[in-house]
Amino acid sequence: MLFYSFFKSLVGKEVIVELKNELSVCGTLHSVDQFLNIKLTDITVPDPEKYPHMLSVKNCFIRGSVVRYVQLPAEEVDTSLLQDAARKEAAQSKQS
Repeated sequence: MLFYSFFKSLVGKEVIVELKNELSVCGTLHSVDQFLNIKLTDITVPDPEKYPHMLSVKNCFIRGSVVRYVQLPAEEVDTSLLQDAARKEAAQSKQS
């Protein structure tokens, strides 16, 4: 749930999603669910010559299981908040 909450805080921000098939998609994060499925709007691809079929696509839904990396805007990542949340989650799992 930690990553789900984190990604929810980035809705409306520009992200780059790299898929396991080597395709990278840039776009505005529209929504994310508990399975880390991602919906992007206003998408572009960094290498349109390699993926010309993606030029006509403006919005996409990406299944969480095919995501390799998500590149986030550095100014939006609060590492201290993430570290605190990770510590709290670890402490709760030890108590269970």
